[in-house]
Amino acid sequence: MRAVSIWMVLGAAVALAACGDKPQELRKTDSKAWDAAQNPYVDPNWKAGDRASWEEQMRQRAQAQNEYVRASAGAN
Repeated sequence: MRAVSIWMVLGAAVALAACGDKPQELRKTDSKAWDAAQNPYVDPNWKAGDRASWEEQMRQRAQAQNEYVRASAGAN
């Protein structure tokens, strides 16, 4: 009988340990994606703070990774 109560207490402790999850919060960004900080990895043609320039750079990056465009460029 004593062993059963010990196992029940241990089981309850394990079950309650799952309730100790910490709250998860999203990181807040205060700036727009095109207002990024200057660093050596940024394309020199990109102008910080210019949304149109940022969108053009993102379009060019997507095209550079497009396998259909890359395969057809190699076939010419």
